[in-house]
Amino acid sequence: MNAPGSLRVLGWVLAAGVPGLTFGCSSGGDAPVPGLGAGGSGAGGASGAPVGGSGAVAAGAGGSFGGSADAGGVGGGAVISVSGSGGSGVGGSAGSEEVCATATAAATLEPVYLGFAFDVSGSMGKGDYPWHDATLKWDPVVAATRGFFEDPASTGIMASLTAFPIDADEDERCDPESYASPDVAMTELPSATFGAALDTIREGDWRGGTPTLAVVEAVLEELDAYRVEHPGRYALVLVTDGYPQSCDDDSIESVEEVVRAAAADIPTYVIGVKNPPLVDDDGEAAPDTVTNLGGVAEAGGTETAFIIDTGDAARTSLDFQAAIEKIRGAAVACNLQIPMPPDRRKFEKDRVVVSTTSGTTTTELTYDASCAAAGAWHYDDVDAPTEVVLCPTTCATVQSDVQAALSVGFTCQPVITFPR
Repeated sequence: MNAPGSLRVLGWVLAAGVPGLTFGCSSGGDAPVPGLGAGGSGAGGASGAPVGGSGAVAAGAGGSFGGSADAGGVGGGAVISVSGSGGSGVGGSAGSEEVCATATAAATLEPVYLGFAFDVSGSMGKGDYPWHDATLKWDPVVAATRGFFEDPASTGIMASLTAFPIDADEDERCDPESYASPDVAMTELPSATFGAALDTIREGDWRGGTPTLAVVEAVLEELDAYRVEHPGRYALVLVTDGYPQSCDDDSIESVEEVVRAAAADIPTYVIGVKNPPLVDDDGEAAPDTVTNLGGVAEAGGTETAFIIDTGDAARTSLDFQAAIEKIRGAAVACNLQIPMPPDRRKFEKDRVVVSTTSGTTTTELTYDASCAAAGAWHYDDVDAPTEVVLCPTTCATVQSDVQAALSVGFTCQPVITFPR
């Protein structure tokens, strides 16, 4: 927040996460609202009287906020004192950068939890067919996956990893209980643990079958149980190169049904790894095994699958990394509901400032719908905005700061210019 005296507060201040807090406000000339002193300058307004059993903000109705507030409302409600610069209070003149109301929307952003279900079947690199080439599928996909898990930009994200199938007979391989314990439990990123686990899997024999239904059921159940004591934003990330196979139920529709049931709380992202465009000695081309994966993503609430071409290892790694980046951007919570302007004033979309605060440092962000500028934000819908949305790089910076808080302020003059 700006230093006391640097701006004149004309409305109210909203502090999220403060239980038992009641706010009151009054415009010049009105009868005093309970909890507001009726003095002229506001420099010594009356102490805030409890409103509705909670504490109240103290301020002079005809001047700037400067009154004191009682320490402790009825029933343990918080009582807050608000200070500001001198002046005429509500109805006084305003400078072009003057903030008419400031709302602190959150102390920290919601944490993000991603559960990865990762296909380690033989089709990823066993070599029994030309298109099962590890150098074209497994190696570039794992390299990009490791990059995400070990990237400092992933700070603030938690992840788990469940590899499938296990090396067992069909009954055990297709049983969801076989995947109840992930290979890497929920771990804070960045972490090298995931890469080490994938390296260990690669050192063993290639495994047969693709028990997609079993692993999806297990990972969703794991995430659902974990979020009971760890609130935040959750998602399943399914990485596979083929349709379900070698189980009693190999129906893609069954997988869709499971992810659809969980989508409201845990959406499912799908990354499909295509076979490379190769032919065998008999002239047979690699089969298509990923097209129907789009239905799983749609049922899981994420619209469409990320389908990754193979054949060029470097291109595959880059494309997979880009898909992971999009998933990270979609999963991280960086939307902020626009609060109501004070004094029943009309919301003006060009009179909004967004700031981040970490400790004692406050940084004003830049409005940029293209997200090209550093420290940028934009509206969810410029024609009818309801949310402030941080751009991906800004979001990552804020997400990695456990002390970060966001505030939305309303200025008295336009501060945003929209392209015509």
